[in-house]
Amino acid sequence: MHARDRFRRRILPATLTLPLGVALGALAPGGAPSAAEAYDLVIQRGHVVDPKNRLDAVRDVAVKDGKIAKVARRIDAAAAKKTVDASGEYVTPGLIDLHAHLFPGPEDAYRNGWSGVAPDGFTFRSGVTTAVDAGSSGAKSFDLFKKNVIDRSQTRVLAFLNIVGEGMAGGKYEQDLKDMDPGRAAAKAKEHPGTIVGIKTAHYEGPEWTAVENSVKAGDEAGIPVMVDFGANRPERPLKTLLTEKLRPGDIYSHAYSGLRGELGQDGRLNPGMRKGRDRGVLFDVGHGGGSFAWDVAVPAMKEGFAPDTISTDLHITSMNAGMKDQSNIMSKFMAVGMPLKDVVNASTWAPAKAIDRPDLGHLSVGAPADIAVFTLDKGRFGFTDSFGYRIDGKRKLSTELTVRAGKVVWDLNGKAAQKWTPDPSRLTGRTDEH
Repeated sequence: MHARDRFRRRILPATLTLPLGVALGALAPGGAPSAAEAYDLVIQRGHVVDPKNRLDAVRDVAVKDGKIAKVARRIDAAAAKKTVDASGEYVTPGLIDLHAHLFPGPEDAYRNGWSGVAPDGFTFRSGVTTAVDAGSSGAKSFDLFKKNVIDRSQTRVLAFLNIVGEGMAGGKYEQDLKDMDPGRAAAKAKEHPGTIVGIKTAHYEGPEWTAVENSVKAGDEAGIPVMVDFGANRPERPLKTLLTEKLRPGDIYSHAYSGLRGELGQDGRLNPGMRKGRDRGVLFDVGHGGGSFAWDVAVPAMKEGFAPDTISTDLHITSMNAGMKDQSNIMSKFMAVGMPLKDVVNASTWAPAKAIDRPDLGHLSVGAPADIAVFTLDKGRFGFTDSFGYRIDGKRKLSTELTVRAGKVVWDLNGKAAQKWTPDPSRLTGRTDEH
């Protein structure tokens, strides 16, 4: 809001006197106090961090009909159906996990497999309201993924479509160059705009650039970005070439702090190709996972000023029980190595929304989906583990108190949105024990 609008004053006749305690904004056109708005939910007195709107201050947030209705210093909640006191806590847009595996099923690997997880069981408790599956399904398996997961989840589930038609089915499937058909992938993506938000290549071990090149072709045809898990570290496919020649501005390099593909040089400094890639517009994603995040890489990179563009989990059945934990844990890790709170929130909300061209998400603008997270910022001594069993200690940790998805409270750790129970005297009077 422009300053002249924010401070615009209503000019009243000099003879008008106001009843004590009635604010100017509470007057109806006829001069009488107006009724309080019947919001569905008002979150009061929380410290709002909304990077898109450059807001970092204590505010109230009102929700109505599944949308953000108002953000203001004070909102009259007298007629609200539900209120939550977030005093001393942080209120953010619902988090966006840009890299997860959410296609569980009876098979192996990640496509309709045992390694994937059902999103609602693991998203809301860490403040995540939107999760992007990172290539578990391909053009041949996406329809099943949509039917079984996307259409049945409260979490907003989006997808990077695997360039491999079968998807992330493991072994021979992910090495099959004949199944990496860019035309078929692009066609499927164009069938589901806004839901399929990118193309993914992952785990390819051969010396050829085919997996990357076909992914970029599909991305070009569908007008969407490519996310790369670079697979095996091959001398024929140098990281610098990937980042400075093969990928386009807006494409995403995931597992940026793994150390498995030359992200750090022998001198202990950042691979120059990483910075050159960023200079030309490539985005760098955490993609923590069970084996793709090393303090050996993250700490030197952060000291060189190379923070992630987006923070994501690479959530799957192994990573969630190992060093990764969840989205809020990774945010806390980066705070422990010097990344400011507002920046980790940006990398988990507005930055990923822009990366997948979903500008309707990742912020608390009026009219936006009412996806909200409320966190405590606990202080003490906390251990944060990488993928290889090494720990760094930090003094602050984010813990999710409340998550709201489309205006509905879907996670409430301490019952902040619940009505307090008190005994009903009429039920206690005259009670007898029949046994």
